[in-house]
Amino acid sequence: MATILETPPKILPYQGDPHSRPLWSVMIPVYNCANFLPETLYSVLQHDIPENTMQIEVVDDASQDADVEEIVNRIGRGRVKYFRQEQNVGSLRNFETCINRSKGKFVHLLHGDDRVLPGFYQTMGNLFYQYPKAGAAICRFRYINEAGKRLYDQHVEMKSEGILDNWLERVAVKNPSQYAATAVRREVYEHLGGFYGITYGEDWEMWVRIAKHYPVAYTPKVLADYRMHSTSISSAKFLTGQNHKDLLRVMDMIQDHLPHDQRKKVLKKSKKFYAHYGISVANQVWHSSQHKEGVKTQIKHAFDLHFDPKLLFSTAKVYIKMVFNIT
Repeated sequence: MATILETPPKILPYQGDPHSRPLWSVMIPVYNCANFLPETLYSVLQHDIPENTMQIEVVDDASQDADVEEIVNRIGRGRVKYFRQEQNVGSLRNFETCINRSKGKFVHLLHGDDRVLPGFYQTMGNLFYQYPKAGAAICRFRYINEAGKRLYDQHVEMKSEGILDNWLERVAVKNPSQYAATAVRREVYEHLGGFYGITYGEDWEMWVRIAKHYPVAYTPKVLADYRMHSTSISSAKFLTGQNHKDLLRVMDMIQDHLPHDQRKKVLKKSKKFYAHYGISVANQVWHSSQHKEGVKTQIKHAFDLHFDPKLLFSTAKVYIKMVFNIT
């Protein structure tokens, strides 16, 4: 039975032989995403990194859509390990399992519907080597659709590689990354614990938590693909408006990570950003499903967060599309 963790779960220290420890752990949490998993696996395997340097393991949250173990064995040919939960435990518990099963110094949680691009592990590893105090490293990424076609690229945080300046305040305003584009030192998870609280935006809270305690390294290279599709957790929550409720919860959680003199300013910026983001989600819902109630729900929650003339103009454009059935 899926559970929502109310506190960060404990991540146990690595107990294995330090002399045979791999540098990387690519942990792939999956649940009913068998159609995309082969692409994910091939994207990692194409890096051709030996087993003594990289652990690759699929952690299956009791999927029901396919024989995931067969897919892993067929594509991985023994190079990719497989672990299945006895019952569905939910995404947060599955992430916790992934991290606790990881052996590497650097952990990459790569969801079973996302992809990495050539050079990801080399570039991210170099960042950790250049900046040994960095708790995490992030890269730019592409948004792709269900068919794997590029939609657009994540914006640039910094033009050159290095440590991100004033990162705690910046990351606290909006979520800058995705799991696919983020690698974290295992010792950081051991120190701070795992993901908790909600199942939409839990990564944002983690990135803020890390930024509070550690520098974060960055490369402007586009080295990962984040897939947007109708069966994802995000898409399901877009139709009900639960994404806004979760975001408000995350904003509240983030306040505890900030100095008192920054909290009010950051919260105001967050609400403005996610109000405008809500209208873009409403537009996305309309184009992907023509779900009018879902569109209206997104718009309502957006106006609950913030109001300005630009928001009103963007909303009008979405309503015009609905009235004239423009898709």
